[in-house]
Amino acid sequence: MAISGLSKALVTCVLMSLLVVHLVGADEKVNSIHGVAAHPANMQSIDCGGACASRCKLSSRPHLCKRACGTCCARCNCVPPGTSGGYETCPCYASMTTHGGRRKCP
Repeated sequence: MAISGLSKALVTCVLMSLLVVHLVGADEKVNSIHGVAAHPANMQSIDCGGACASRCKLSSRPHLCKRACGTCCARCNCVPPGTSGGYETCPCYASMTTHGGRRKCP
């Protein structure tokens, strides 16, 4: 009887360990999809002020553009090059939307 109880405990322990490994892997995948850094200490931060000033220099509403760009840059740690477009270089920046479903980042 003791051996069957021990083997049940061992099987339960192995299954729980596999579940934990699976959940950790899923969490990392979700973070990478949403652009959240898994290890922010290893990432270099960019100069959001300078990058957004460059991005918004031709905008008809530069202050609004810089504010929105600054929010997006702080969350994603990237800003697409140029004054418009280029979203493929920063998927996190491109995927952020407002409550109305419009693109948040300029």
